[in-house]
Amino acid sequence: MGSTDDPRRVHFQSPEYFVERLDAVADLYDTDRTDLLVEAIREYLDETAGSETFNELVATKYYDDQLDFETVKQLAGAETAQRLRLLKADIEDDPLDLAAPDETVDVYDTGDER
Repeated sequence: MGSTDDPRRVHFQSPEYFVERLDAVADLYDTDRTDLLVEAIREYLDETAGSETFNELVATKYYDDQLDFETVKQLAGAETAQRLRLLKADIEDDPLDLAAPDETVDVYDTGDER
């Protein structure tokens, strides 16, 4: 996916009644079919990208190597993509080779006496 605003022609087929209804709505708003479609798609993408389900799916597919980093940036934004990249790297790191704490040590003791 490019980051340009240059128009790109897209061709798809739709049932005739849908196109007729789309044209009627475009006439009502004094616009054309293309502008109406682009606005509807933009709104759908904004709404979808903001959903928790969508973001979980992006993260899962990224962690499973089904999406590359650049695609994640396009889908979820640069900040989220960077966060996912850091988390993925952390998950993939070998665990720290630390010995278990001594049984006599209270690992939850903060030293605060309240």
